[in-house]
Amino acid sequence: MTTSAAPWHATKGTAPPAWLEDLLSGEPGEQVALLEFTMPADPALVGSARRFVRATFTGWDSGETAVFDAQLVVSELITNAIRHGGGARSLRLMCSERRLGCAVQDFSGAVPVASTSGFLAEFGRGLPLIEALATAWGWLHPPGGGKLVWAALA
Repeated sequence: MTTSAAPWHATKGTAPPAWLEDLLSGEPGEQVALLEFTMPADPALVGSARRFVRATFTGWDSGETAVFDAQLVVSELITNAIRHGGGARSLRLMCSERRLGCAVQDFSGAVPVASTSGFLAEFGRGLPLIEALATAWGWLHPPGGGKLVWAALA
């Protein structure tokens, strides 16, 4: 996946950290893992993605707290892709030294927008949760359509 031609958008932070941009532009390898989805709108993807995060980041010795935080962020990104993005195309996990990143590509070009949810609301907490756990997050529109929502974790 080459994303260098696409403009980056950051919601928290000014842009993705350089290490994350480099890894997003690369192919799967030692520090980049890719999971592509064959049934992009299936809610069971969330559980599959969480297991993929645990197995991948545990294999990279990321630490239990980082794995848990990454699972939460990925759960929200996948859920948003299913609910608002026409389904999830892929999940990319990245590791650079002790820093972790994740990105979910979906089918929609619509920009992610945090909503304000009431205390008893069932929905609307995903992006604020990502905002709280990520050191930076945002999106880009890669060649081929859709969007890629990324998050950097400490």
